[in-house]
Amino acid sequence: MAVAFRRLVLITACLAFVVVVVGAYVRLEDAGLGCPDWPGCYGRLIGVPAQAYEIARAKQEFDRTVDVGRAQKEMFHRYIAGTLGVLILAIAILAWRERAVLHQSRFLPTALVVLVAFQATLGMWTVTMLLKPVIVTLHLLGGMATLGLLTWLALRQLSLPIAAAESARLRPWAGLALGVLIMQIALGGWVSTNYAALACVDFPTCGGTWLPAMDFQHAFHLVRELGVTAAGAPLSHEALTAIHWMHRLGALVTLLVVGIVALRMLRMPGFSIHGGVLLALLFAQLGLGITNVLLRLPLAIAVAHNAGAALLLVALVVLNFALFRKSSR
Repeated sequence: MAVAFRRLVLITACLAFVVVVVGAYVRLEDAGLGCPDWPGCYGRLIGVPAQAYEIARAKQEFDRTVDVGRAQKEMFHRYIAGTLGVLILAIAILAWRERAVLHQSRFLPTALVVLVAFQATLGMWTVTMLLKPVIVTLHLLGGMATLGLLTWLALRQLSLPIAAAESARLRPWAGLALGVLIMQIALGGWVSTNYAALACVDFPTCGGTWLPAMDFQHAFHLVRELGVTAAGAPLSHEALTAIHWMHRLGALVTLLVVGIVALRMLRMPGFSIHGGVLLALLFAQLGLGITNVLLRLPLAIAVAHNAGAALLLVALVVLNFALFRKSSR
């Protein structure tokens, strides 16, 4: 049972990464509203309208043009996200039913079930509220949180060595690096959900200057619709610039904090691999971000940038687990 549970958790963690990347692809392809309803698509739980008569009927019933390609992408994301939810529920059930055999805390699997239920609600609101930025950003963060918690749960199933006592002084730094990365992911999500990725099309300057004109008041007002201010006026270019510029500033802070942690890991016995992986992911992510700007957001690079953020999150979760690891589960 313990072996089967371990495999289930590892498979589910890998699937969570796939769901995050596919979700980014769907968002960047502007397919988040490929289906106007939820959980089905044009009233269908399985498949999307494909035949001419099905498309015509869906167009009449929902009063909108049917984009079959985008609908298929959106439903594929829903299917794999639904599969992830079922697997997480199975993990929680096993953790409760076989707790005497698995010696597994029930708190984390139960928390994952609650998180996935909230994620499903956010997914529904993403459609019904027409891509409201705060909802889509929370949905992104929920996906990353699911990946991070599943990674932690998967690590608990492995027989890993306990960190040496001298590594304790690095725990606050590792925790800080994880917190900074989470904030940067949130800023990146806010850039993506507000379509501000190309508010600055040069680098390292923005619009030819280091400090462009920016409107922070409207840029970070959470309760508003996509593309408009809270008062309903069109969101200005200065507001989009503020969103983009803050993400760049966050990238600099992330580079410094995570970079320092990675360099310290390189000099710590038993943690050099952690440091090397962190550095590699950090600079790859930085390069992908710059490339996105200079090449005007090519889809493959933009998706890779989202995947890089997820991998950095996993790497920092692994590092924190290794530093905080105790002998008991």
